[in-house]
Amino acid sequence: MTMTPLKNDRPIRVMTVDDHPMLREGLAGAIGAQPDMRLVAEAQDGAEALESFRRYLPDVTLMDVRMRTMDGIAALKAIRDEFPAARVVMLSSFGAPAQLLEAAQAGAAGYLLKETLRKDLLDAIRAVHAGGRRFPSALAVQLAEHVADQHLTGRETTVLKLVAEGRSNKRIGSQLDIAEGTVKAHMKSILGKLVASDRTHAVTIAVRRGIIDL
Repeated sequence: MTMTPLKNDRPIRVMTVDDHPMLREGLAGAIGAQPDMRLVAEAQDGAEALESFRRYLPDVTLMDVRMRTMDGIAALKAIRDEFPAARVVMLSSFGAPAQLLEAAQAGAAGYLLKETLRKDLLDAIRAVHAGGRRFPSALAVQLAEHVADQHLTGRETTVLKLVAEGRSNKRIGSQLDIAEGTVKAHMKSILGKLVASDRTHAVTIAVRRGIIDL
């Protein structure tokens, strides 16, 4: 759903992107109650967000990380590719360092946990609009602990996801069309990078850090 563009652009022009109507309604209410803010557009997925951004050029975009069709990180990258100055604050229900790192690397100006929106939302919008960045201190600490970690390759992440689904090395090799020995080599690398003692421990660490989802 989109809103009528405003002629007066003095207030902070905000767009919200989330696939849950109730959350969008809550954001709209909070923003609408502020004399220095105006909700100019709403979108329910990443693809719609890109189209709406092109049309309304909001000052600040609030966007959920996990959405159907196109997720928030993909939409953030697409928007920033076209509009490098876009100010986007990512919203998430999870404080996963890997997810936060991916958002920051993609150019997010902020990252807020949904459980803190009532307290942090409005200040974050104003801070980001003013050129600042807003990342929760607790998440920043977790992120700092893992920035130096060696990142898993795309193939290693795929292998670990299949391990999490209970597949054996032989079945993983068959599914990915690689030798079982290659799968074992990937697992050895994964265990080393995550400092994990075994396959189960590696999956637990990866889920906790937001590298994979169950």
